[in-house]
Amino acid sequence: MPVLTFGIIGCGSIGGFLGRLLTREDPHLAGRTRLAAVAARDPSGAKSLAAELGCDQEDVAGILARRDVDAVVVCTPSGTHADVASAALRAGKHVLVEKPVDVSPEAADRLIALARQEGRTLGVVSQHRFDPAARLARAAIAAGKLGRITSVSVELPWWREQSYYASGSWRGTRSLDGGGALMNQAVHAVDVVQWLAGPVVEVSAHTALLAHDDIEVEDVATATLRFAGGALGTLLATTAAYPGRTARISVHGDRGAVVIDNDELAYFHVAREGERAPAYGAFGSTDQSAEHAAELERDRATDAIGLLYQPHRDQLLDFCDAVRRGRPPLVDGVAGRQAVALVTAVYASARTGAPQRLRTDVPGTDRNEEKTR
Repeated sequence: MPVLTFGIIGCGSIGGFLGRLLTREDPHLAGRTRLAAVAARDPSGAKSLAAELGCDQEDVAGILARRDVDAVVVCTPSGTHADVASAALRAGKHVLVEKPVDVSPEAADRLIALARQEGRTLGVVSQHRFDPAARLARAAIAAGKLGRITSVSVELPWWREQSYYASGSWRGTRSLDGGGALMNQAVHAVDVVQWLAGPVVEVSAHTALLAHDDIEVEDVATATLRFAGGALGTLLATTAAYPGRTARISVHGDRGAVVIDNDELAYFHVAREGERAPAYGAFGSTDQSAEHAAELERDRATDAIGLLYQPHRDQLLDFCDAVRRGRPPLVDGVAGRQAVALVTAVYASARTGAPQRLRTDVPGTDRNEEKTR
């Protein structure tokens, strides 16, 4: 099986994390991936990371010119993703873009079209699809075990100190961060919940800046959602919930329910044959999570910044397989666009005070928001 050689552009916390993942001793990645070089706007940051990882330091042009680099991982500020990734695609590289794919559906459209034109693989980092709990939930929902999906909730009550926004000149800016708590932090949950429950077709929302100073974006966002299958949902994303709690996704159907909390399975129940719940409900007393313990086992090795390696590793393996087989990765450009389209629809609804519809009647890159008439 051929080795896929990577270059990383962007040497911040996530670039460093992915570099350490690519260079650590991991039997799953051994013989599958190799890191050749890193690059960043700040040469000193790239030099330091290259020394830590034992790889080459390059500038962006140098990485794109290297014949031994098959794929580029883009870890630059969000609003630069499409531009950097486009340059890599034009240089003949496959591209894996850190979330979000960019900060607008239009930028995503351009990137998707270019990847198709160049015949290269485009993936977007959304590693929580590779959490065992998310995979179990997806399989159960796809098999119809929850019955008809009726309601969904997404809650991300996080906290970020003001120092977080001051740690990078791009953070909290509309042009480069693209948004606040929703675009930066909750975009993972937005991707996962649409993977589980289907696309959102209508949104009504509010946003606010309540606990931070000198940033251009929201630290609280709330929305009501209507899914293509008819389910209704709620969304809360905030970095103003001191001291911060865990993120939770709940999907309920007329024959079962699943709750994922802090990326782990917190509740699971599907109706057995002939089962009938009490007339006034079971109040969560029939949790079947323990029955799936074997499916939920995972490698719990973590990086210095606290992230588990396993979900990112499995996404890297999926990306490598997609390149080898010429198939779309699980999280391709269109999936990345779908998450950004929902986020920007939330922002549009909050700005205009009107519900926003997301079109799903056209394929691929033509799915755009339109105001509800």
